[in-house]
Amino acid sequence: MLLFSSTEESTEPSLIPSGLNHRPAMSDVLPLQFRIQKGIGEVSEKAWNSLLDDQALPFLEWGWLDALEGSGSISPNRGWHPRHLTLWRGNRLVAAAPAYLKDDSHGEFVFDWSWASAAERVGLRYYPKLILAVPATPATGRRILVAKNESRSACESELIRGALDFARSEGLSSVHALFPTEDEWQTFKALGFAGRLGVQYHWQNAGYRHFDEFLERFNSKRRNQLKRERRAPEEQGISLRTVRGDDLLEVKPDLVFRLYCSTVDKYLWGYRHLQPSFFDRLWKRFRHRVEWVEARKRGKVVAGAFNIASSDVLYGRYWGCFEEFPFLHFNVCLYRSIEDCIARRLRRFEPGAGGEHKLVRGFEPRLTYSAHWIFHPGLDRAVRDFLRSERAAILEGLPQWSRETGFKQSSNS
Repeated sequence: MLLFSSTEESTEPSLIPSGLNHRPAMSDVLPLQFRIQKGIGEVSEKAWNSLLDDQALPFLEWGWLDALEGSGSISPNRGWHPRHLTLWRGNRLVAAAPAYLKDDSHGEFVFDWSWASAAERVGLRYYPKLILAVPATPATGRRILVAKNESRSACESELIRGALDFARSEGLSSVHALFPTEDEWQTFKALGFAGRLGVQYHWQNAGYRHFDEFLERFNSKRRNQLKRERRAPEEQGISLRTVRGDDLLEVKPDLVFRLYCSTVDKYLWGYRHLQPSFFDRLWKRFRHRVEWVEARKRGKVVAGAFNIASSDVLYGRYWGCFEEFPFLHFNVCLYRSIEDCIARRLRRFEPGAGGEHKLVRGFEPRLTYSAHWIFHPGLDRAVRDFLRSERAAILEGLPQWSRETGFKQSSNS
């Protein structure tokens, strides 16, 4: 078996094995078989979800991926070609990773447009490429799911090698793993991938008993500002509520879709990933994970935020408003959910990518990860040079970003 390069500083990808079917198998078990699935529907919901454990992201559940693909939100005519990576022992699924051929870089949140432009300038084809990711979902979590009775390290290596074999056979430019865990990131790097760092802003529950206890962490000036912002909806005659579970049946999915569009349509760079039936499908089969924060004025919905919850983490996804009010965004998207997290003892709230305004409202910087294998040696070398500088800048900036939370100095973590 030919091995991958074990150092990230290598500028040329080492040879990858010609296939997985000729590797020797243990005599007492069936050999692993690597397969590509051209849609989540090619794998049964029961088989896919059997790979999930308590640490798995809700976005890795079959129901979420099926809603994306079944609604046409993620489809070939929108630049997404499902190519899910799977490992089987006979008829038993033992490992899987959602993966897609991409015709562009929309909906990834690990921005490589400049790499594509550099490739184009020198006559290289950058698209299509293969990504291991959940579409339009910048949430860190395992990209590779493994059955409990299987070796995680062995299955991860087999799937990654299979991804590279497939990409090479299809003449793709590159393979990218987006928002893996740090442990997975290290595995990708050990196999020769270049590592990239990013930053998001997350709220961490320090065991707060109520929202005012959270506010006590701030210096006086910032605490008073947050209190003023929190009072704004009541002074504006706006009421907030969080809807979850079967109570969601009184919320119309079309309303959620229209609020989603109200945000993405207002920006020149806005991009509608989701189609109307996406929310219909979630309301029918995935509402156990959905949390809807709603703002009403005189009984009429004026704004809302669509979130997804696991057993201990809340993930902010989409926000929209029909009418603009000062500080309404902060209340619907941040403060209301922080209050809910405290009441339900969730340990973390991830409101999504971007937004340095979150820092001064008690969200703290956290590293995110991605891994990148580019087949062309020259482009690979240039990307690795860029990533070294980018990583250094991010690591240098982390302490400063942490000091900008507005927390009292003695409370900084």
